[in-house]
Amino acid sequence: MRDRLLWLGCAGYALLFTYLGAVKYGVHRNLVDFGIFSQTVASAFGCFCNPLEGSHWAFHFSPVLYLAGAVVWLFHSPLTIVALQAIACALCAPPVYALVRARTDESTARLAALNALLYPPLAGLAFGDFHENGFAPAAVAWTLYAFDAGNLWLAGLSAAAALAVKEDQAIFLAVTGAGAAFAYRSDVHRARFALVLALVAAAIAIVFFAVIQPHANANPQWAPVRFYSWSGPDWKALFPTGLLQRIGFLLLILAPLAFVPLRTRAAWLVALPLAEILASRMSTTFTLGSHYAGAWIGYLLVAFAAGVNGLAPSGGAKRALYVGLAFCAIEFAVANPLHPGLNLRAIQSRDRALDAALAELPSGVSVATQEEAYTHLALNNPAADLLPEMSSLPTQACLILVDKDFPDSPRLQEYASEIEALVRDQTYALVARRGGIELYRSANACR
Repeated sequence: MRDRLLWLGCAGYALLFTYLGAVKYGVHRNLVDFGIFSQTVASAFGCFCNPLEGSHWAFHFSPVLYLAGAVVWLFHSPLTIVALQAIACALCAPPVYALVRARTDESTARLAALNALLYPPLAGLAFGDFHENGFAPAAVAWTLYAFDAGNLWLAGLSAAAALAVKEDQAIFLAVTGAGAAFAYRSDVHRARFALVLALVAAAIAIVFFAVIQPHANANPQWAPVRFYSWSGPDWKALFPTGLLQRIGFLLLILAPLAFVPLRTRAAWLVALPLAEILASRMSTTFTLGSHYAGAWIGYLLVAFAAGVNGLAPSGGAKRALYVGLAFCAIEFAVANPLHPGLNLRAIQSRDRALDAALAELPSGVSVATQEEAYTHLALNNPAADLLPEMSSLPTQACLILVDKDFPDSPRLQEYASEIEALVRDQTYALVARRGGIELYRSANACR
């Protein structure tokens, strides 16, 4: 991994996506998760919570967010977490490079690393709202590379990082570790490491689901279960529409890798992670550009590197890599997970007006607002909250702020009629209006 070009490429990738993330943030195109994770990271050494979830432990096992919290404590800016995710995604390329370089030549390894960096699902993950899943691909890829190289200390550290991302990684690594212990049973050291990894990962999953999550959860059901609560209409929608959507998704994630992962037994590494997202009744989990891609990208990239190595003796590796790069370019042209037309534009007067209005709000006061404002308040105001999803739900915030210059905001559309009702019955009163921005104050919720 001493190839200077490799690390320059990784640095350029991280800088590019940090810049693109800053542009996206500046034009208020971040969605709900950015606010949720900003508040969770900012409170990492306190409640580890946010107003929408309560304790984050009720949803996921994510100690990795303490690391993000420490960095945000040093560099208190929302762009800090944008940069962290960009760096984490850039670090997927070195293990792909090293796996290929160990068995082939430098130019093939460089092409494989370039293919990883230009892989559209990874770009979508890097550009999307900050999420714990953003750390998973690199942690997984480094774990499997280090295990393959026999560097068990590095494999242990990388596995610890992967286990700290999310509870599903504990399940995946438990299965992967058990499989590796059997496959490498003639290699005592690696087999023993893999068995210990499987046992530790299984223990983490059991402790989270049996102890941590039930203790932290104020609701009777673990929230992500909603993805798998299939109903009659869901089953009807599966044939043929849902099935075709899943096939299309598989084509979109395999074509940019020239279907190389399917040429190796290492493809089994990604079977369980893909099953997790394809078994969901909601297409959100298998939509490019969503954070759910973090669950499986690391395993697929390792299978990709193994497939490249398998093609190298026949001379087909470079041909496959060039085909993959061509498909990457095509996918960015026709199905770009960054959605640049929506997310990347010049700062407009409405952006500056909203930022000015948010800067004038009293610090620490509870305020319910729409997505565009919530994501910009979250890091510095633990009491910032979203407007409720439905007009039938109440809000207990001292202030309500809406910006009608962002008319496509889902929460504004969902709650606008209820705000009018709250004003009519004098629960809230309009106290300021500037252009499309309106500020309302509660008659009894302010202290």
